[in-house]
Amino acid sequence: MVRIGIDVGGTFTDFVMADMGTGALSYFKVPSSPADPSVAIAQGTREMLERFSVSPSEVDYFGHGTTVATNMVIERRGVPTGLVTTRGFRDVLAIGRQTRPSLYDYSVQKPAPLVQRHRRLESDERLDAEGRVVRPLNEAALELLVHQLVASGVESIAVAFLHAYRNPAHEEQARRVIERVAPGMHVSVSHEVLPEFREYERTSTTVLNAYVAPRMQHYLERLRTRLIEVGVTVEPLTFHSNGGLMPMATVERFPVLTCLSGPAAGVVGSTVIGATAGLSEIITFDVGGTSTDVSLITGGRPSFTSDRLVAGYPVKMPMVDIHVVGAGGGSIARLDDVGALKVGPESAGAVPGPVAFCKGGTEPTLTDANIVLGRLHPTTLLDGRMTVDRNRAVAVIEERIARPLGLSVEEAAHGILRIATANMSRAIRAVSTEHGHDPSDFVLFAFGGAGPLHAAEVAQECGIASVLVPHEPGTLCARGILLADISRDFVRTQLATLDDGSWQAAGQAMKDMLIEGEAWLAEERVPEAERRFHMHIDARYRGQTHDIRVEVSGVQAQDQARFVQAFHHAHKAQHGHDNPGLAIEIVTCRVQAVGLVGKDSVRMQPAPVGELQWSERPIYFGPGHGWIDTRVYRRDSLHIGMDLSGPVVIEEMSSTTVVLPGQQAAIDRFGNIRIQG
Repeated sequence: MVRIGIDVGGTFTDFVMADMGTGALSYFKVPSSPADPSVAIAQGTREMLERFSVSPSEVDYFGHGTTVATNMVIERRGVPTGLVTTRGFRDVLAIGRQTRPSLYDYSVQKPAPLVQRHRRLESDERLDAEGRVVRPLNEAALELLVHQLVASGVESIAVAFLHAYRNPAHEEQARRVIERVAPGMHVSVSHEVLPEFREYERTSTTVLNAYVAPRMQHYLERLRTRLIEVGVTVEPLTFHSNGGLMPMATVERFPVLTCLSGPAAGVVGSTVIGATAGLSEIITFDVGGTSTDVSLITGGRPSFTSDRLVAGYPVKMPMVDIHVVGAGGGSIARLDDVGALKVGPESAGAVPGPVAFCKGGTEPTLTDANIVLGRLHPTTLLDGRMTVDRNRAVAVIEERIARPLGLSVEEAAHGILRIATANMSRAIRAVSTEHGHDPSDFVLFAFGGAGPLHAAEVAQECGIASVLVPHEPGTLCARGILLADISRDFVRTQLATLDDGSWQAAGQAMKDMLIEGEAWLAEERVPEAERRFHMHIDARYRGQTHDIRVEVSGVQAQDQARFVQAFHHAHKAQHGHDNPGLAIEIVTCRVQAVGLVGKDSVRMQPAPVGELQWSERPIYFGPGHGWIDTRVYRRDSLHIGMDLSGPVVIEEMSSTTVVLPGQQAAIDRFGNIRIQG
């Protein structure tokens, strides 16, 4: 039997297939289909199975990472959505918080609320901060509101009542009314989407869920249908932002959980592969066609966060902490109004793509620059399945960049590369230096189609001495999906100063969530022996507004002192100081339910292949080195233990690795490329 992992990117859709009998991995890529990602998924699945002579009936596991929900928000392609909230809170989406990260940049515009004001309606109900009923829900009045929303054309309704995280009774009552008045209407209720305090973030997350849910459901239906047409009948799993997989039924209810789905899979894959290679301190460096995604792994564990912005809208969900900048292979290079060279954040994407791809692109991109410099193959990519035209790339860079700046074509192309390197390096510093970590203490783990292409120069820029490039790095996010377990997060807000009573209340909340998690795993048919639970408490010093997540091993009375010590330690690690004299406040209790997925059979080391294969071509390494006739090796012909001296280029189906002059590269015992210097 075989397992398939898929990552849908902005430019390419990546596939990794694992033979569970032999542990062998097979890799594949096809261009993405942005209008309907399920088209590329089905097409690539069919072609990959045919290419590697595998019957669809042999597929017993199918996991995929997707940015469908995120793209709907970015492109404002969700459905018309209504909001029902407590009287007086109609404008919470418009008011938001008073944070202004770009206070002096007049070009930055606050995104308009996803729900127009005439579709934000107030219900006559009220709970107090303890969840006690102050004013009962008026069902007759609510029915009129629902009729009003239906008449306005909404296809989905979000319900976010004040303090519903304490008592969900009014939201459950409201859902029953909506389902009775408007059968078939999608309803998202905040106590299910995000049972945490902070009204703005809870309302925003619930609205986002309602905004994308109907079309996400249609996408999943199309995906299921197309896979059946291919012959794959196993139910697909979807990767979510917190580093695990969810069944389709859960995704259909809570699609907001899939924001940053694909990039999170890359971090999970990096963690597992890094641990196998003996690495625990890693900066992940994932460069695709549109963006660069970086994350920090410390002590062998990824970093997590609960607060992110998606296209400017707050999403308060547990997720892998990933910093994203608009710098990828498709990033467009252009001169601004004063004649300065800029690269990104706009991207040519999959369509029309870089000029050299001959798909209608007219603006020079970072990929075009790498083709001009000889770093990418000048005629084909994807093992010859994609034709490129270097002459077109030369012509557009000469016309748009080189001639206006009075530079040679290679100088202009190298300038594009240097600016992209600076943009990527800022992302590295954002997750390391800005959080008190020295980048030189970490290994740069390079993947994505363009990560290994730029890693050596980014490492030099950031003072990182070591780079690791895994096998077929352009498909690592898809491979990470094969290395992930299924999981779901449960949360309860407590908001109480830590003492014996509040610790006991937190313990009861944890027990309740453990019961919910057990029920969910049982529903997903996970054997008891494969069930795991991770418990965390978000806490802060009393008077602070931001909290810190602390892992707890237990919530018995004797565990309280250990938690206090762990919190002080975590606060010092994150902020550089602690204050044991201050009272601690428990904010949120969390339980992650995990169902282990068998992955021991997935071999980490590729089998050696035949004799050494190499060719030679001129490559430009900047004004200090100029053009150098450089050896270009086939990755799958490099043997374990082999050492290479830069400059060297290593090509494989999904990516190209550049080793700069003066650097050394070696193939470790797991088949990874290690670059030093």
